[in-house]
Amino acid sequence: MEKHRGECIAVVSGKGGTGKTSFTAGVGAALSLAGKRVLCLDCDVGLRNLDLALGLSDRALMDFSDVAQGRCRLSDAAVPHPQLPNLFLLTAPARLRGRPVTATEMSALLAAVRREYDYCLLDAPAGLGYGFSLSVCVADRCVVVTTTDASSLRDAQHTVMELNRYPRGTLHLVVNRVRGKLLRSMHATIDDAIDTAGLPLLGVVPEDDHLPLAQNRGVPLLLTESRMASTAYRNIANRILGNRVPLMRIK
Repeated sequence: MEKHRGECIAVVSGKGGTGKTSFTAGVGAALSLAGKRVLCLDCDVGLRNLDLALGLSDRALMDFSDVAQGRCRLSDAAVPHPQLPNLFLLTAPARLRGRPVTATEMSALLAAVRREYDYCLLDAPAGLGYGFSLSVCVADRCVVVTTTDASSLRDAQHTVMELNRYPRGTLHLVVNRVRGKLLRSMHATIDDAIDTAGLPLLGVVPEDDHLPLAQNRGVPLLLTESRMASTAYRNIANRILGNRVPLMRIK
């Protein structure tokens, strides 16, 4: 009998402010609502915010370093979502204690994750430092999240260059926080973002005013009245599952 093997997807960006954490939470929730067992893993040591985006603020007692370094089991550290039964959070350390988690330890952790979950979304910190390296060292594929800002697109290019060991078809682009009116006024298109980053497009996510309201209430966006970013997250989740979904039109 073939052993279960889930997929680990690193969500990365070259700079902060691209909405990477809210994207991780939204797509993770969408995959769980599609019946998949999903772990959202926060890799941002010291600046973790994925718990807020998922509506799981301060519920985690143990973090990924505890599991990776053998202080507890994965099942003890992963926090189940009370409203989304297929969704779990494994948080980052609030501060670095002792020695950092090594790539070998992270590899062993993700091997255990693949046995227990259908998908694991690793929310990498902004930039190309330790947390980024840890997130991408053994992921199966990567999603580069950018906005349409010139500086964000340039940083996305730099990020792609750091991921050159990944084979063709395992790197994808998401253009986030898109405002159609602004794009038109700038005479820019999503195609420009694709050309600049040099990656195939996984999806576009519109700016959604429901998002900060949901985070302040501690509720996942997909459980609110949002019809903009929520729809985009569901579409992207469907593409990850291998389904063909038309690209969302941003008005």
